[in-house]
This record gives sequence, structure tokens and C-alpha cells, in this order.
Amino acid sequence: MELSIAERARRDKSRRRGVRSPRGAGRRLAESTRGLPTLSRKRVRSRFSAGGGGFLDLAPAIDLNAPALTAATTQTIHKIFADSIAAKRTFLREHGARIAPVADLVAARFAEGSKLLLFGNGGSAADAQHIAAEFTNRFMIERPPLPAIALTTDTSALTSIANDYSYAETFSKQVEALGKPGDVAMAFSTSGGSPNVLRGVAACRRLGIHTVGLTGGNGGKLRTLVDHWLNVSASREAARIQETHILIGHVICQLVDAALYGGKRKKK
Repeated sequence: MELSIAERARRDKSRRRGVRSPRGAGRRLAESTRGLPTLSRKRVRSRFSAGGGGFLDLAPAIDLNAPALTAATTQTIHKIFADSIAAKRTFLREHGARIAPVADLVAARFAEGSKLLLFGNGGSAADAQHIAAEFTNRFMIERPPLPAIALTTDTSALTSIANDYSYAETFSKQVEALGKPGDVAMAFSTSGGSPNVLRGVAACRRLGIHTVGLTGGNGGKLRTLVDHWLNVSASREAARIQETHILIGHVICQLVDAALYGGKRKKK
């Protein structure tokens, strides 16, 4: 069978690369991508070309040709975003004015040589670690590291305390070991009722450590134990609450940086 000009060009190009294209591969590629949106066709063909002219892997074409999202799925996505936005807006209206005093406290205690302790469970443990890292490394500017410790990362301490005593003591014993009067503790609990978080805060109070509680819903018992209460009341869903908590944490980081170092932008 005589090759077309286009097929001969593709064959010669493949030979130059050291790979021989199967006869008719270009035609099969065009047929396999027929019906795809223009951008999808280009993506599949570019993947084919990048492979050196070999046989077409149809997996990308099948993936790109998947049915469009159903109306129900689209509606679910929109609702999740709307709920998250609503939680943040409600927090800003109800408790937004409480963020600056917390940031001022953290900045003042850092300036005096004190440290920040952070703790929580599950996703809240991840939030505690996240915010601690923003301080010990940097957030948005070049500055010296700041002393922040997440009490959620030492697996030996956590498991030994839980094994020898109880899980409810996992934070309180670390607070007693590491905390000093004048430090600040930031406790994350979406329910406000986690026993180990409550005991951790109680230990802070005994030692003269300033306490900040980040909660959701009605705040639970934690709201009555902390010096500064930041509550996401618009939702009882842990995901929506935690999405707001991490934003609050980032705002505090930025305000602390501005208070201590003038908020100069990070060097390029």
C-alpha cells in the first residue's frame, strides 16, 4: 500500500528517532480521538507524539472522553464551596475582631522569649503542625525562626503516654514537660470536647500559660477554659471548621510577622 505524504513524513521522523511507527498509526489516532473536544484531542496526540511514535495508549483518550459531571455532582461541589465560604464569613462577622488580640499576644510573648505550643487531634493535629511550621520556618517574609512546637508529632511521647497512662494525657504531660509561664498554647478542637485537648488546656492554666481555643459549633467545654476563644459557629462539619481554622492560623502568622518584623515581603 502506497503511503501518503503525511504518513511518509511521520515514518521518516520516527526512523530518525530510532523508533518505527506502525503503518496506519496516525489514522488510528485520529479515529480514536474523534468526538473529543479540540483541547482533549491535542492532549492525546501530544502524548502520542511524546512517546516517540509508538502505539497509542488509549487510556488517556478514554479518561479524557469520560462523561461530563452530572448536575447532582456539580451541585454538590458548589454547595461544599458555598458552605466553606459561609463558615468563613460568619466567623469573620462574629469573631473576626478577636484575631488581632491573639496575634498581638503571640508576638509579644515571642518578643519576650516565650514559645507557642499547639495541639489537636486528627485533622486538627495537622493544623497544629502546619501553623507550627509556619513559625519555625517562615510564612510570607524572610525572618528569623520563631519558637513554636506542635505536641502532635513525637510518636514516642504520644504512644508511651497513651500506653502507660491514657490517651487523655497525651498533651497535658507534654505541656507539663515543655511549657513555661508566659508561653502561649493554641488548642484546636472542632467539637470543643476532646478529652486530651481539655486536659492539655487545664495543664496550661495551672502553669500560667496563655490559652487560645479554636473550635466549631457551640464551642463545647473548651470555650469556658481558654483565655481567647475563636469559634466557627456556622458549621458542625469538621471539614468546614478546619478549613476556617487554617485560615485563622494563617492570618495570625501574617499579623505576627508584621508586628515583629514589619511585614516585609519575602526576598526573591
